[in-house]
Amino acid sequence: MMQEKTIEQAAVSTQRLYYEDSHKSEFTATVLACRAYKDKYGILLDRTSFFPEGGGQFGDTGWLCKKGEEGENAQELQTRREQKAVAVLDTQEKDGMIWHVTDLPLEAGDEVAGRLDFEKRFDRMQQHSGEHILSGIVHRLYGLDNVGFHLGEELTTLDFNGELSKDQVRTVETLANQAVFADLPVEVLYPAKEELAALEYRSKIEIEGQVRIVQIPGVDRCACCAPHVGRTGEIGLIKILSCERHRGGCRMVMVSGSRALQDYMQKQESVEAVSVALSAKQEAVAQAVLHQKEQISALREQLNRLQAASLSGQLEQIRPDQQDVCLFVEDFDMIAVRSFVNQAMERCSGLCAAFEGTEEEGYHYIIGSSRLDTRTAAKALRESFGGKGGGRPEMVQGFVCGKEQEIRALLARCAAEQTGE
Repeated sequence: MMQEKTIEQAAVSTQRLYYEDSHKSEFTATVLACRAYKDKYGILLDRTSFFPEGGGQFGDTGWLCKKGEEGENAQELQTRREQKAVAVLDTQEKDGMIWHVTDLPLEAGDEVAGRLDFEKRFDRMQQHSGEHILSGIVHRLYGLDNVGFHLGEELTTLDFNGELSKDQVRTVETLANQAVFADLPVEVLYPAKEELAALEYRSKIEIEGQVRIVQIPGVDRCACCAPHVGRTGEIGLIKILSCERHRGGCRMVMVSGSRALQDYMQKQESVEAVSVALSAKQEAVAQAVLHQKEQISALREQLNRLQAASLSGQLEQIRPDQQDVCLFVEDFDMIAVRSFVNQAMERCSGLCAAFEGTEEEGYHYIIGSSRLDTRTAAKALRESFGGKGGGRPEMVQGFVCGKEQEIRALLARCAAEQTGE
């Protein structure tokens, strides 16, 4: 059996097939060691196409299978996993060793066939290469540096140390897709120390030892350890979803390749649905929505006037000797409700309360009084119905769920306790 020190030395020199060919999804290897890795297993191989997490890109996943037991294709390999295959759940690098994190163990000396989840790998390469193009263009045109990068499972975010205008973002997106359509080569350079000193390239950190440069001619040159597409045409499409101010700079959210296509398809479905709902042509839905919004705003203003008139009628019904007022309404504007409470306080000396909503969904309330401490009522509502709210002695507001009859009875008791009646 191989000595531990020899294993580690061999593992550090593991042949990294992903640097030789980023599209290599299948390979054969020998297991050097298998150890407990947290609650899983960690497997070292003498060669691998699995990229370990680094450079802003997650570690690869896939399968390992003893040679001669692998399936004809990825689907067969998955279905035979319980009997034959070992799932690679993650790939990590520690102290120069590449650990394939698996659900099941293998034995040192086993000859295995490895297969990447290449759909996931290719998606990540599309996103990462798209990020390089955007960052390179932003740096070249506007002198901003990429100071943060996260490649998520759905979106990719880029943080720049300065702001970009809407027109600048549009320009960057246009030039980025021109670079994609040009199908430029994505080159990998390993410059000598002297060559590196004379080379202009992007890098967020100081790198010791051999520096790996990913270069897209005329677009970007950046230090990066992750695998990328072979040509920009493989990216397909780059779409910037948003770019907003963030910590003194801006945060850009983007998608590339199949994610950009999925984003377009989802938005197209939304446009079609709105088009049908508003009986408008797809290219005119924005104008139709704005028109609808203006109509709704006009109707809301009309409704508010009617509600105010209705509440004025309620005010007129308050008797001169009436001490307390408790009003329940549904779908009323809260500004009109507050105005009602303010005016009701001038007509009676007790609690003037208004509740807007329903028993099923709860009530927003405003309680005012020119004489009593309304905070007592708010406290009672919280204690009895689990509501929330507070304010000043003369007025409180909040939210509560309860039955109208029970709320009315509670407020009557609160008013009686304070007046001594």
